[in-house]
Amino acid sequence: MPPIGLIGLGIMGSAIAANVMRDGYTVVGYDVVAARRRSHVRAGGRIAKSARDVGQAADVVICSLPSAAALLSVATDLAGARRSRRIVIETSTLPITVKEEARRRLATAGAILLDCPLSGTGAQARTRDLVMYASGPRAAYRAVTPVLPAFTRAHYYVGAFGAGSKMKFVANLLVAIHNVAAAEALVLAMKAGLDPAMTLEVIASGAGSSRMWQVRGPMMVRGDYSEAMFRLSGWAKDMTIIGDFARQVGCPTPLFSATAPIYTAAAATGREDDDTAAVCAVLERMANHRRKKTRSVRR
Repeated sequence: MPPIGLIGLGIMGSAIAANVMRDGYTVVGYDVVAARRRSHVRAGGRIAKSARDVGQAADVVICSLPSAAALLSVATDLAGARRSRRIVIETSTLPITVKEEARRRLATAGAILLDCPLSGTGAQARTRDLVMYASGPRAAYRAVTPVLPAFTRAHYYVGAFGAGSKMKFVANLLVAIHNVAAAEALVLAMKAGLDPAMTLEVIASGAGSSRMWQVRGPMMVRGDYSEAMFRLSGWAKDMTIIGDFARQVGCPTPLFSATAPIYTAAAATGREDDDTAAVCAVLERMANHRRKKTRSVRR
């Protein structure tokens, strides 16, 4: 099978690379962090010397990048790699205007950029439990569909370039609200004297459950947020993007806006590198709650 390029080997990118390699593809990767490049080699991948070299080696390149500046830099580098028929799958959550600029830069070299944000955490990425919202030229999307099942549970073509990001903003708005809602409910349960582990299991089987309850609830029960699936520092960027987008289209988001101070408070206590589930710690302090030892659920 033809090699797949992957630029950005962080939590999400490294998980994507591992799954793509398990499907039999060779993954030519690059990251500005040397330790990540070494980890990619240990996992069985090939390393390129630069983003441009990734573009020279692969017709299909997946980008998993942390910032607008990183995407624009990579787009410029890839535009310098003269290779026909290249398709770049951009999976990050970034402002649409930034992705539009990256698309223009790549177009100068005849490359096509697809706007394909992913819904899911790093932990979900490891188990292929990601959903892709793909947008851009439909023919380019069809051309890359053979590789998408290697790292996603489902992928949807949602329309013209930029529609994928809009869909991701809607998804992340719900994630922001559901995450804080899960924490608030667990703190209420603990404050009322219920065992949090038992509460997690019992509520998960009923109408009050949510994906965040299932994914982040266990971390909230343990009170340990150090093994981050999505760091608070990165989530602040996503919150800003969603808020700006909602204002641009003139849509009020009262519930989403109400969660923002709680995330800010969690990061302000030195938890920038902790998982976003750490909002539970903020709500516990607000409730003046001290944890008791948890008991296993009785059936």
